[in-house]
Amino acid sequence: MSDWWIYRGTADPHDGIDRLPSPPPWRTFEGGPPMEIDRDTMASGRRRHSLAATYQVDEQAVELVNTALYLRRPLLVSGDPGTGKSTLAYAVARELRLGSVLRWPISSRSTTRDGLYRYDAVGRIEEASAGLKVDVDPGRYMRLGPLGTALAPYRVPRVLLIDEIDKSEMDLPNDLLDVFEEGEFEIPELARIADSHPAVRVRPADDGPAVTVVKGRVECRAFPLVILTSNREREFPPAFLRRCVRLELEAPDQTRLAAIVDAHLGTAEASAAGDLIEAFLDRRDHGGLATDQLLNAVYLISTANGHAPDSRKHLAELVLRNLSGES
Repeated sequence: MSDWWIYRGTADPHDGIDRLPSPPPWRTFEGGPPMEIDRDTMASGRRRHSLAATYQVDEQAVELVNTALYLRRPLLVSGDPGTGKSTLAYAVARELRLGSVLRWPISSRSTTRDGLYRYDAVGRIEEASAGLKVDVDPGRYMRLGPLGTALAPYRVPRVLLIDEIDKSEMDLPNDLLDVFEEGEFEIPELARIADSHPAVRVRPADDGPAVTVVKGRVECRAFPLVILTSNREREFPPAFLRRCVRLELEAPDQTRLAAIVDAHLGTAEASAAGDLIEAFLDRRDHGGLATDQLLNAVYLISTANGHAPDSRKHLAELVLRNLSGES
């Protein structure tokens, strides 16, 4: 194991993040005062946090996660569906005790502002029309998004998962560059009232404590570990790629598949699953299959005790169907 690794890929929680060296001078941020998080919380994504406990990661992925941590750069993780791209974020958060993962699922309608914050202008107008005092607490009409929350001045980096960035409109990756470079952003609705409300408390995307926004600006202290996933459905601009650490997750081979089955279902099931793994690999080579389909097949067969070999094959056929829709 390399001595410089902060994230080790062992799945055993530890405080290694506390020995992360200072950032490069060009990646130093000065937001504050520092905010604390519940570093062991799993308030969101409980199922994924559970999967993270058995996540199998190779040395290349460990090295590139650490590279992103050291350089305070986003990590772009590309690979076929089912290779564990999203689960990697939960595995890192669990091992380094970085609290709940902030997840931003991307669609073709996603904008940078969606990730930064939401402003309930309609609610404010309705309350003003009802004669309520809407300027007493302007923060009540706002909530930070996953990206905006990750850029709050936390003492340790938050883990932000930007899931399936390749589904976005063409401009979104470039729009994110300025936010990633500066480590801060402005909320215009609060900047306009900074003279009367210089400090406004705004709810984060998760269940953590409110974030104090000073003069309409949010600035990070510890740059978040940003993990962007891509199914390779599009290409990204060179300027975007240049600012990311890039990881290609390859489909697991026979040895890793056996280790995955062992981690999830136990050694006995892994030992008995040799033929299923071979069938899975053969089908995967001729059309898309995801690793969780293999786990489903092994589980189904292991719980359907007493069946003949032909029934075993039939049960496997039920779930080992190519993602392309072909039989």
